[in-house]
Amino acid sequence: MLTHLDKKNQPTMVDVSEKTATLRTAWAQSKVWLPAEVRALICDGEIQSKKGPVFQTAVIAGTMGAKNTSAMIPFCHPLPLESCKIEVKLDDEGQVVIDCRVKVHHKTGVEMEALAGATIAALTVYDMLKAASKDMRILETRLVEKTGGKSDFVSPL
Repeated sequence: MLTHLDKKNQPTMVDVSEKTATLRTAWAQSKVWLPAEVRALICDGEIQSKKGPVFQTAVIAGTMGAKNTSAMIPFCHPLPLESCKIEVKLDDEGQVVIDCRVKVHHKTGVEMEALAGATIAALTVYDMLKAASKDMRILETRLVEKTGGKSDFVSPL
């Protein structure tokens, strides 16, 4: 059953008023593939663009995305995030790996906030580097893990 449909099959926000607030965590990850001409710009694990330091800016943008998820996704509850940690690094294959970990004590989970944070950070990497190459690819964004609420989840990958 889809939770965002009411008894008349109309879209609605889930009613969490009767739920108990518990610690909710989520970890999402995005990956961005960089072509050789962009990887050539990497110096000391960071890329500088005319717009500024790419990875540092992606961390800030991703944090803003996580904090503003309910403004972008209609039925997400506004959540007072207690923690949002974003890490941006390069793997051995020249991919940018973005991890977004979010925590809150609340009645609903933070999966969407973690996914939004990772996605906005990936889009920021693309935006800041598109002048060097438009051949970059956002390969994936996925939920890696979530805890709290009715069930926990760990991605099989």
